[in-house]
Order: sequence, then structure tokens, then C-alpha cells
Amino acid sequence: MEISRRTDYAVRVIFDLASLPQNGRASTQEIADRQNIPSPFLAKIISQLSLSGLVTTYRGAGGGVRLAQPPEEISLLRVIEALEGPIRLNRCAIQPSLCPREGFCPIHDTWAKAQADLTSLLEATTFDDLATLAQQKRQQAKDTT
Repeated sequence: MEISRRTDYAVRVIFDLASLPQNGRASTQEIADRQNIPSPFLAKIISQLSLSGLVTTYRGAGGGVRLAQPPEEISLLRVIEALEGPIRLNRCAIQPSLCPREGFCPIHDTWAKAQADLTSLLEATTFDDLATLAQQKRQQAKDTT
């Protein structure tokens, strides 16, 4: 399983905004420059994030983009699913009744556990956590130089 480039960019957008001071706003060009995202592609991603209720956009001079909720309320899972839809490692992990092998398949339990573990980790990881971790990593890099 590999997330799309679009989803990777969306995660970077939310991370970028989560790294700003509280209620911070950034222009799309600032985000594009900091996160190395092509501007035309970024506009489409921000539109989708806005429709998903993850960001709020402001037009005109002094406009820009900001998070619609505090970063501690936005999980990595929520951003991924906003662009990709529900994460599905295997159809039978989501709807076992669709699989004719449900009652005797030895692999089903492994798929179900992997699905649960992955979604649990992504749900537990907030953008506040990621912004804090990035800050710690920057400080560690400074300390070693």
C-alpha cells in the first residue's frame, strides 16, 4: 500500500499549518515554497482539504489558509482518509461477510489485526504531536552541530 503523492502533499500542508503559531495563516505560495509542492497542484489539494473541513481559506489581500481545528484535533488518519477514503488493506478486513472464505481462512485474522493496528496508529498521531516532534528533531540537529 502506498499513499498517493496528492495525499502526501495534503499531509505536508496540514503539518505546515500545524507548525505555525496558534491560528496562524499562510499563503498558498508560502506553503508551496516551504513544502516543495507545485502551486497548481496545491490549489486543488487545499480545495479538497477545505471541503473536508480541515482548513479554512481566506481570499484577497491578507488571505491565505489556516487549520479549521486545533492541530491536536486533527489526526493523520483523518487527513489520509479525506483524500484517499477509508484505508483498506484488504476487503475482508473491512467487511468479512463479503469473503466466501471467512469461516476458515487463516489469513483473515492477520489482515484484520494489521488494519486495526494501522488505523489505530494513524488515529492516535495528531498534527500537534508531529509539530512537536519536528521541533525536537530541529533542536537535536542544532545540538549536534
